[in-house]
Amino acid sequence: MLVLSRKKNESIVINNDITIVVVEIRGDKVRLGVEAPKEVPVHRQEVYEAIQRNGNASKAAPEADTAGSGAPNEG
Repeated sequence: MLVLSRKKNESIVINNDITIVVVEIRGDKVRLGVEAPKEVPVHRQEVYEAIQRNGNASKAAPEADTAGSGAPNEG
């Protein structure tokens, strides 16, 4: 596992087309923004695990998990 330190408004880039941005740091919580192509599924870990448990991986739409983020995947 690669471990990186980032400050607010700093980012990392994955595979030239996915950007993770530190949006806010409040206490022990970090809010991250994810910019990815629309065809790349982005889910919180617990949502991904639920999809896997339910056998819906092949049925899941390739959309971002935007629950609680307040914004759609802008990819």
